[in-house]
Amino acid sequence: MKILLLTLCSLGMVAFDRCLGDENISFRSQIAPILRDSCLACHNAKKAEGSYRVDSYAELIKPGDSDEPPVATIEEGGGEFLRRITCDDEFERMPADSDPLSPEQTELIRAWVMAGSHFDGDDPRRGLLHVIPPVKHQDPPARYQMAIPLVAVAATPDGQQVVASGYHEVTVWDLRDGRLARRIQNIGQRVYALAFSEDGDTLAVGCGQPGRYGEVRLIDFHSGTLQAVVARAEDVVLDVAFRPGSAEIAVASADNLIRIVDTVSLEEVRTLSSHADWVSCVCWDHDGSRLASASRDQSVKVFDADSGSLMTSYQGHRAAVRGVTFLADGQHLVSIGADKKLHRWKCEDATKVAEVALGAEGYKPLRSEADIFVPMANNRLLRIDMDTNKIADQYQGHTDWVLSAALVESVSPKSAASPSSATRQLASGAFNGELILWNLDEGTLLRSWLAIP
Repeated sequence: MKILLLTLCSLGMVAFDRCLGDENISFRSQIAPILRDSCLACHNAKKAEGSYRVDSYAELIKPGDSDEPPVATIEEGGGEFLRRITCDDEFERMPADSDPLSPEQTELIRAWVMAGSHFDGDDPRRGLLHVIPPVKHQDPPARYQMAIPLVAVAATPDGQQVVASGYHEVTVWDLRDGRLARRIQNIGQRVYALAFSEDGDTLAVGCGQPGRYGEVRLIDFHSGTLQAVVARAEDVVLDVAFRPGSAEIAVASADNLIRIVDTVSLEEVRTLSSHADWVSCVCWDHDGSRLASASRDQSVKVFDADSGSLMTSYQGHRAAVRGVTFLADGQHLVSIGADKKLHRWKCEDATKVAEVALGAEGYKPLRSEADIFVPMANNRLLRIDMDTNKIADQYQGHTDWVLSAALVESVSPKSAASPSSATRQLASGAFNGELILWNLDEGTLLRSWLAIP
């Protein structure tokens, strides 16, 4: 037994020696993911314990309160960072109040330090989450054991299919018969937002894992292949919206930021940091000249799309705001809050014009001509007539909270009995995974099914 242990130890030291001599250890691919998973929560721009940050390579090598160099040569002891992750004193060892790094992780960091602590990215000041190469996400389960809440749904521009949020995937369903058409995988753990580009070629998927990461994956919808990963954040992405007449996309996330990204160059055009809490919804007006955002900080804000300057801030809800949209006239907006009310207000000066009691908490509203559709936590979908500022219809059929909805521009197929005709339809998704397709002109339920593989 002792011989076996000695042999294993010898093999381990040989492997370690080889590791120490390897100058090809990648900060981006090997070191940065460890920092993200184990260190970033306590050492970032907003929370820097000991005045020390690891959210970029440039910050990692700056001393904290101890004034000791975090990363040094092995002859100089390897630096304070290496000492803290390897020391035996549990009061000094990092990560604090957590399990220590695994032996493999600490030895990998030690080897990286010995090899010279090289940075293999383009800009050492670039955020850690932007430096790490996009990961290949795990596959979803072949068959779901339980329903996944349909936090996001989106109809294809041709009105033939609807895309729904899943676990590490999005699912595509034929509206004509409710059958699963295909599954698009390599997606973040949870999907919170879906949006199509104007030409329908690109599907933007806002996803992430709470408290760990967020990102937008741009998918070629026709092939299902990944085009790019943009707007990577320290928490989940909650909403996405393509700017009309532009290649830009607005991204709202739980790190309190709004990112505007050019989907051609894949660069962030600007970052808006006016909110003090999660940004839950973003929407553009009809010509893309203004951007509105709703936040858990109880405010709705309107920005000039080109400059990013703040134009208006509405504070009337006095509760978390779940959604916002411009009305067709471009002069008014409606917002939905945890106060269980719809507020209508002027964009120019944030003056409230009308208020509609909803009876329960609502989510991201949809605009269709003079109507606003609101998914509701009381298992209903409401139609609000904005000419009268009153509830015009209540669509009942769901047996759980309605979380999302998407307008469907559908054309009925020709038959011997009747020619083809356009019908207004809407797909709504619920907490229990149920999808319902509604005929809005007649107020009837056309089809329902569980949107789970």
